[in-house]
Amino acid sequence: MAADNAVARLAHERVDHRFKGLPPDAEGLTVGALAAERRSLFTGGFLTPVLTLSAEALEHNLAQMERYSTEHGLAFAPHGKTSMAPQLFERQLERGAWGITAATPAQMRVYRAFGIQRIFLGNQLVDPAALRWLSGELDADPGFRCVVYADSVRGVELMDAALRDARARRPVEVVIELGAGDGARTGARTEADCTAVADAVAAARTLRLVGVAGYEGEVPRPDSERVTAWLRRLVAITTAFDAEGRFAEVDEIVLSAGGSAWFDAVAEVFAEVPELSRPVLKLLRSGAYVSHDDVHYRRLTPFNRVPEEGALIPAFRLWAQVVSRPEPGQAFLNAGKRDAAYDLHLPVPQTVRSARDGAERPADGLSVTGLSDQHAWVKVADGAELEVGDWVALGLSHPCTVFDKWQLIPVVTEDGTVTDFVRTFF
Repeated sequence: MAADNAVARLAHERVDHRFKGLPPDAEGLTVGALAAERRSLFTGGFLTPVLTLSAEALEHNLAQMERYSTEHGLAFAPHGKTSMAPQLFERQLERGAWGITAATPAQMRVYRAFGIQRIFLGNQLVDPAALRWLSGELDADPGFRCVVYADSVRGVELMDAALRDARARRPVEVVIELGAGDGARTGARTEADCTAVADAVAAARTLRLVGVAGYEGEVPRPDSERVTAWLRRLVAITTAFDAEGRFAEVDEIVLSAGGSAWFDAVAEVFAEVPELSRPVLKLLRSGAYVSHDDVHYRRLTPFNRVPEEGALIPAFRLWAQVVSRPEPGQAFLNAGKRDAAYDLHLPVPQTVRSARDGAERPADGLSVTGLSDQHAWVKVADGAELEVGDWVALGLSHPCTVFDKWQLIPVVTEDGTVTDFVRTFF
């Protein structure tokens, strides 16, 4: 299935009650037809709460990371679990992405349904049903490439057994995952552990060792020094494995790291990789950049440390309406935990749009103090202007738990025109 055909067919899906925030009078239209009407978000019948993505910010962020990766000699496999949006995957691939990273077999199935030809799985895959499926995909499509983590001898044994039972004809490509330290998340903890896993992979005819990888975001008490030291361990293990002839059967060596908080350190250390026996695919996996955010990643982005290399722009706005002003200093919006991410930080009021005349102003004096299921608790400072019926734009934190609350997200230009819709698959 061609990715562009599968993505294009999303425009033929019918608009109905499944999709929050869409105009009731659009019922029965296709998504493409509604986008073609180029309605105003504010006067076109959209219901609050409604999550939007800025068309300009999306384009800027896609271009920014393409440019960054190219300038630093990095391949790019952005983590798709952030958005689970094939339309955004397509745009990332058009911007030069090598492939898309996944975290689970279910995510991989979505990717394949939309024709993704290169998948990096940032987890050890030990589920026999998932391995049977993967084997079938690899055998049926010679152009499909999938690289998966391995971090234990037992995990390798389980992969090998399931693939042998499936009578796999193509070996699954494996990278050894180096853990970020004691008490961190997954990954082999020591160089000796990595060697033992690599030996197990070499002994399994169903698997092929292609590199070493990990996630520096899990380094305990991360700072530049600790993250850089861990990345240099990653490079050293890769170099040692190459010197031992472990990559003799592959055309390129995969070296991968890179979340959204330390990709500058990844770029710096990967630039130090010595010449090896094979070309090295230096694979960055940052995912949150595509939408960025207004709190968590706005604080953590490496572009704060290297501003001369550019910046990312928050793309999300959750528009909610003031539905109650029951007492001075208190207001309630009609968006809550069902609509906004709250696992890291509460939403941040950005803009107020008057229900009287549509005039917009900064949300000065407003702060969200809590969320109920369907309400945001807003503290209103003395002198701040806010009426029942006003629309409030909320900035959000942590894209991964924003996208998964919305199945169809309007893409809006700076003047409020809805030009497209992004479909998610969680």
